[in-house]
Amino acid sequence: MLIPPLLKPGDKIAIVSPSGTVLSERVDGAVNAFKQWGFVPVEGEHCRQQYTTYSVVSHSAPLESRLADFLKALHDPEVRAILCSRGGYGAVQLLEHLDIDYIAAHPKWIVGFSDISALHAAWHRAGVVSIHSPMAKHLTLFDTDDEINQINYKIMTRGEFPSYHVPAHHHNRMGCATATITGGNLAVLMSLLASPFNLLKPGNILFIEDVSEQIYQVQRLLYHLRLAGILPRLSGLIVGQFTKHRGDETNSMYDMISDMVADYDYPVAFNFPIGHVPRNLPIIEGATANLEVDGDGARLTFS
Repeated sequence: MLIPPLLKPGDKIAIVSPSGTVLSERVDGAVNAFKQWGFVPVEGEHCRQQYTTYSVVSHSAPLESRLADFLKALHDPEVRAILCSRGGYGAVQLLEHLDIDYIAAHPKWIVGFSDISALHAAWHRAGVVSIHSPMAKHLTLFDTDDEINQINYKIMTRGEFPSYHVPAHHHNRMGCATATITGGNLAVLMSLLASPFNLLKPGNILFIEDVSEQIYQVQRLLYHLRLAGILPRLSGLIVGQFTKHRGDETNSMYDMISDMVADYDYPVAFNFPIGHVPRNLPIIEGATANLEVDGDGARLTFS
C-alpha cells in the first residue's frame, strides 16, 4: 500500500462535498483550521450547495457537480489532500467515474468517514492508504490542538501513525492479530460486496460502525458476511459505535454481535471509539495493523 506524500506548509487541501449537504459554518471551520496549520484550503465550487433528489435524499449538488468538484481536486497536482465535508449519501455514485490507475499514480490523502467509506474503498483498490476519521464538523467544533485533529495532522505531515489503547469490555475476546485493516460504515461496505470496491475480505482486521441501523438490520448484514464465508475467516474484528438504534440491556447491539462471532477464534475488541461519536479515532485504512486484546483492554497499532 502506498502512503501519500507528507504535507508541508503552503500545500493545498481541497474541501469537497461528495455526499450530503453540509452546514456552511462547518466549511468555514475547516477552512480556518487549515489556515491555522499553514495550508491553503480550496473549496469545491459546489461544496456548500443543497440539492434534493427523489424528494427525500439531500445531496450537496447533482451528481455531475459533485463529481466535477471531486475530479478537479483529484487531478490538481497542487492539491495534496482531500477533506470530505460530511457523509450522508452519494459517494457511491462517484465510484464508476474514478480512474483507479490515476489515484495509484498520484496518491494523495483523503479524509472522511460514514458514507465516505465508499471512497476509502476506491483508494484501497488503487493501493493507497486513506484516513477514516471525522470531517468538517469536528474541525469546527474542536480547535486544532484537539486530540483527533492532532492525530490527523501528525499522520499527514510527519507520517506519525497513532497507537490506541481502549479499556476492556466484557464482550471482548482475547488474542492477537497482524493484518491489513479495512472497514468503515457497515451498511455502506455491504453495498459494495461482490464489486471491485469490496473491502470486506477474509484475512483482514475489520472495523465496523453504523448509525440508525436497528439490531435486526445489522444482524442481517452479519449473516450475509457469515454465509459469504467472510465473517468466519477474519483475522480480527473491531466493533465501533452503533448509534441511534433501539435496544435494551438484555438485547443490545453488542450482545447480538458477540453471539454472531462466538464460534470464531480471532480477537474481537468491542466499544472502540470509532463512528458517529465526538471521539472518533482516526484509522489508517489499508495499513498493516496489530490488534492485541487481553484482560487490560485492546491495543491497536499501525505499521
